[in-house]
Amino acid sequence: MIIIGEKLNGFIPSVGKAIRARDEAFLINLAKHQEEAGADYLDVCAAVDSEAEAETLLWLARLAESASSLPLCIDSPNPDVLSAVLPQCKRAGIVNSVSMESGKIETIFPLIANSDWKVIALTCSNSGVPESAEGRLDLFEQIRAKAAEYGIAENRLLIDPIVHTLSTDAQSLATFSACAKEIRSRSKGAHVVSGLSNISFGLPARPVINHAFLVLAMYAGMDAAIMDVLDREMVGLLHATNALLGEDEYCMDYITAFREGRIGAKKD
Repeated sequence: MIIIGEKLNGFIPSVGKAIRARDEAFLINLAKHQEEAGADYLDVCAAVDSEAEAETLLWLARLAESASSLPLCIDSPNPDVLSAVLPQCKRAGIVNSVSMESGKIETIFPLIANSDWKVIALTCSNSGVPESAEGRLDLFEQIRAKAAEYGIAENRLLIDPIVHTLSTDAQSLATFSACAKEIRSRSKGAHVVSGLSNISFGLPARPVINHAFLVLAMYAGMDAAIMDVLDREMVGLLHATNALLGEDEYCMDYITAFREGRIGAKKD
């Protein structure tokens, strides 16, 4: 399971405030805590006005790299911003994101083709997100074909079938699960990823929904997540589910997480 820490994101009010104030101590602390909690990557998203985004995202990426040994997940909807920041990073990480929207793959794939960068690819296009699983799977095949054109191996693709908020789409999980199962069936290399908290937007007690979605999505084949790694219950559920699905031989990852104090009752 690929765990991407979500906390260095300017859309989170306290983080956005820290980014605007250039509060390095706050952000460094957040980066370090996510690494200690077991993240594999740190998502960094500036969430500022477009004219300031490239400079701010580069500043945030450099700050995160100074605070942590983890590779980054560079997060922006603007391919020009991504192409400005990626070459400045110390370590190859994950590009977040591309899609079949005009200009995104054409800008990013040539940049990362001969590198170790992975990439999150959303199943949407200029027409938006298809309602059906079939429509999203058609876009997956188009993304897959484009990656092959640029020599990008499928194990570098993290496909996001896109989960709608449950409050507006009661079939959100069912559609996501159908996509995840089919993607994992068609490709032995491609990963399936989701931003977990999207499912609960607008609902009360959001962590309850997020926890349930994590378990069910993993059962359907999701093997990467952008998530709150500081939520100990969620991290515990992740390791338990991974073990129950037979992905953790002798439960060694689960046991290690417990011994390191990342899951279970917090020790004094």
